[in-house]
Amino acid sequence: MSENNTIREFEEAISRCRAVYEAKLHDYGASWRIMRPQSVTDQILIKADRIRSLETKGEAKVDDESILDGFIAIVNYGVIALIQLERGFAARKDISADEALALYDKHMSATMQLMLRKNHDYDEAWRKMRVSSYTDLILMKLMRTKEIEDHGGEVSVSEGVDANYQDMINYAVFGIIKLTH
Repeated sequence: MSENNTIREFEEAISRCRAVYEAKLHDYGASWRIMRPQSVTDQILIKADRIRSLETKGEAKVDDESILDGFIAIVNYGVIALIQLERGFAARKDISADEALALYDKHMSATMQLMLRKNHDYDEAWRKMRVSSYTDLILMKLMRTKEIEDHGGEVSVSEGVDANYQDMINYAVFGIIKLTH
């Protein structure tokens, strides 16, 4: 695969995620602005745990949210987490849908650029991986993020919370690509 294919596939996956984000903005506005970053982390954890449960059990008994839907939710909550880190949480919805979309695009663009740099260095190793490995890596990144959050955001040698969110987003996008191509 060439970098051009990766960019195209990544952009297709992002477009799918952004459409869901935009539809939810229409329904709820930016109600997520009240969430503290730790709560967003826990919401991502719920989605990743559910994906792992579906991968392990092979069936859902509660609703029809698929593994693909779960990865889309992780991407969108990951971007929300990056926005919350940048802006802080609010007492109410304090941004318009247009501003929320602009922030989504800004953070997704930065996350895609990170993916391209890592993809260059790792030679598209993600293509050789199983989708279940993306789930496990997201869960590991969540455990790291929770540890950093529990230490007040202080790290001595590790990447910060923002880098972990970006990695979770990118692993989820890889899952979306694998499930849709």
